[in-house]
Amino acid sequence: MGNKQKVVIYIDGFNFYYGLKSKGWKKFYWLDIVKFFENFIKPHQELLEVIYFSACPHDKGKYDRQDLFFSANKQNPKFKLELGRYLPKQYKCKVCSNIHKTFEEKETDVKIATRMISDVVNNVCDISILVSADSDLISPIDFIRNYKPQHKIFVYFPPAIFSSNLNALANSTKKLDGSSHIFANSLLPQSLKLPNGFVISKPNTW
Repeated sequence: MGNKQKVVIYIDGFNFYYGLKSKGWKKFYWLDIVKFFENFIKPHQELLEVIYFSACPHDKGKYDRQDLFFSANKQNPKFKLELGRYLPKQYKCKVCSNIHKTFEEKETDVKIATRMISDVVNNVCDISILVSADSDLISPIDFIRNYKPQHKIFVYFPPAIFSSNLNALANSTKKLDGSSHIFANSLLPQSLKLPNGFVISKPNTW
């Protein structure tokens, strides 16, 4: 066990969610995150943590569904959650010139970059797996490459999303488009009981 390569997975939750959404894979939203990614761990590797980076939406329905998803996944001690923030943002419609209000996720890429670099500097893992297609994450990969050239960095692209820049930098890449059977076999149970006795169930709608 001591000789196994230690692996930490860093998931850009916003990117991952919209990849599933773009692919039309709503049926896979209720995903056991650790179980899914354990399918890609080789016998000579050991999965230490799966860190899911996201933010809490302001819409109550979305917040409640996300909270159920997080609560279910937190039952696995290898699942860790890092939350950023949604900040209000305005944009002007090019067609009608109306001002629209929306929310933009902040801090996620910075939190991912900081954690990836910290784990490498502190010798936490031998392999970093980034689940994202956000080219803003080129900088931490460049840093790790220069700081510890022997450290392996794999990039898994969420369904329907790809980055040629990240693809060129990684030691290995995987497109999760081709893993629909693994998604299907890694869903959370319809309902599960928390240690406090509270039962949570899969949302009826998304």
